[in-house]
Amino acid sequence: MGDITLRQLGLMDYQPVWHAMADYTDKRDEQAADELWLVQHPPVFTQGQAGKAEHVLMPGDIPVIQVDRGGQVTYHGPGQIIIYPLLDLRRRNLGVRDLVSAIEAAIVRCLAYYGLEAYPRADAPGVYIDGGKIASLGLRVRRGCSFHGLALNVDLDLEPFGRINPCGYQGLEMLRLKDLLDPCPSLEQVQQRLVQELMTGLAYSEASDVSGLPQPKIETPQ
Repeated sequence: MGDITLRQLGLMDYQPVWHAMADYTDKRDEQAADELWLVQHPPVFTQGQAGKAEHVLMPGDIPVIQVDRGGQVTYHGPGQIIIYPLLDLRRRNLGVRDLVSAIEAAIVRCLAYYGLEAYPRADAPGVYIDGGKIASLGLRVRRGCSFHGLALNVDLDLEPFGRINPCGYQGLEMLRLKDLLDPCPSLEQVQQRLVQELMTGLAYSEASDVSGLPQPKIETPQ
């Protein structure tokens, strides 16, 4: 068991958050807290390390950012729950596959709470309902620590997914909770439930909330 920090970021541009979590990962030491970063991003396509340019069909006015996570191209936008787990995997004796499975299982349990039967796929990370994809995963592990994470579609505009081959799959149907639940719970309600399921699955007992990006450490002259 253990404690974890929930970092509430609200709506923030993608790149500052990406750079901040990479910086946190590079500079953290053995005492650094594990954190879940909770955020929404303005419209953006992100192209993972395995991404191929031909999967970006017609991005139009939405920027495409090359990033250092695993996976292919995906879309982020308002109305989507994004959680970045910044965890010391060595300290928790977790492998990368263990973390992926724990995240997928937490999403499945969260959706089951709302009466939806969802499942992961061994050949394509993420969570699916009746063949359509409702949540995406893309992680990076550096120095034994994880960053990047998951995106769960609640009530975002799905149109931009038609401008790409989502996760590298032509014609993959993307789903959102708004079309599956009536009434649809709020993004905040679903996020709270998902955080609870993540904490349970990753064996964290207590959470503390903070706001904003981490402040850089100031080196004190000796």
